[in-house]
Amino acid sequence: MLTISNAYRYFLYLKSADMRKNFDGLCGIVQNEFSNNAIGGDVFIFINRRRNQIKLLHWQGDGFAIYYKRLEKGTYEIPVVQQGNNSVKLKAQELVLIIEGINLLSVKRRPRYEHETVQNHY
Repeated sequence: MLTISNAYRYFLYLKSADMRKNFDGLCGIVQNEFSNNAIGGDVFIFINRRRNQIKLLHWQGDGFAIYYKRLEKGTYEIPVVQQGNNSVKLKAQELVLIIEGINLLSVKRRPRYEHETVQNHY
């Protein structure tokens, strides 16, 4: 079961993803485009060209899990980032906002202390 929490790191693929890709195809994108290891415990997020489908790929210690959702109406928002990047790191709260359809530009955050930690889950 996938839970969205601060215990994981989330990486959004900024290019359009082919939603026909399954475990092996998405792992290939992670390795080639993210230059990352898919079995590290991070969650990798893929959105299709029409932005109405999303897949989350997550290694759960003994195998991969995919969360897949198709919207019947509306689209997912992709954060605005510098061109030339294949991916962007998201916070758990940002992922929830994307999934819930909340406009990321309208969200105002109050300052908070942030300490970057890298956790090895597996």
